[in-house]
Amino acid sequence: KETPLANAAFWAARRGNLTLLRLLLNSGRVDVDCRDSHGTTLLMVASYAGHIDCVKELVLQGADINLQRESGTTALFFAAQQGHNNVVRFLFEFGASTEFRTKDGGTALLAASQYGHMQVVETLLKHGANIHDQLYDGATALFLAAQGGYLDVIRLLLSSGAKVNQPRQDGTAPLWIASQMGHSEVVRVMLLRGAERDAARHDGTTALLKAANKGYNDVIKELLKFSPTLGILKNGTSALHAAVLSGNIKTVALLLEAGADPALRNKANSLPTELPGNSLGHSKSMKCSHYRL
Repeated sequence: KETPLANAAFWAARRGNLTLLRLLLNSGRVDVDCRDSHGTTLLMVASYAGHIDCVKELVLQGADINLQRESGTTALFFAAQQGHNNVVRFLFEFGASTEFRTKDGGTALLAASQYGHMQVVETLLKHGANIHDQLYDGATALFLAAQGGYLDVIRLLLSSGAKVNQPRQDGTAPLWIASQMGHSEVVRVMLLRGAERDAARHDGTTALLKAANKGYNDVIKELLKFSPTLGILKNGTSALHAAVLSGNIKTVALLLEAGADPALRNKANSLPTELPGNSLGHSKSMKCSHYRL
């Protein structure tokens, strides 16, 4: 049950007011593991904010490090998510576990990877975090780092045994998501580390097709170095068709130079030159209405 004194303790933990927090805890009228209406503890709040002195005080006064919020998050998860490596290291000294999951399958390692906190990822791996952790939709730490474009985290994960081609449940591989987000350096590193250049999602789209649709020419250049498929894909279209629909002349030129065949017809029996996007006068909304990845 929330009380005015408990609320004051939460305020102190959130603001890093160690003096007030200690005073309230020593009064005997505030439980060190008191929770708010969402199951959040004082230690979670202090860990999220990165107030290491408050974290130490709470732990030394007996706070349960591995309590979970209603969402499944722990103090370690919050510290990892926010990149507070000093807090993460301290929590490990007192028995923090990397095995707790949130309702969507999230772990401290997944959170740190998603937000690009390389030092935290390194600390978590040293303390036994499972590099093959996945969200319930199948996203791995490598996938989340690729989505954010965090090259240093990606290199660390790959050197620690992450699977470069591990897809989400919908078939989306780390290379695909990196291409979709326009992270050309990530694409380059993943291809060099063995990423399957033509890996397709369940909807049939590949990394090249998505990059062509988006007009990410730097990504396309990296992919073309590894000779991806330029023909008609299983979903009935080609990267050249996608590039024309995007209205990006430079992308079209790149693909033609690489050997894309302008005489190929898509599943609607259309040549690239017959598509709406071939006219630069078409609006973006018209192009999108004809083709959606």
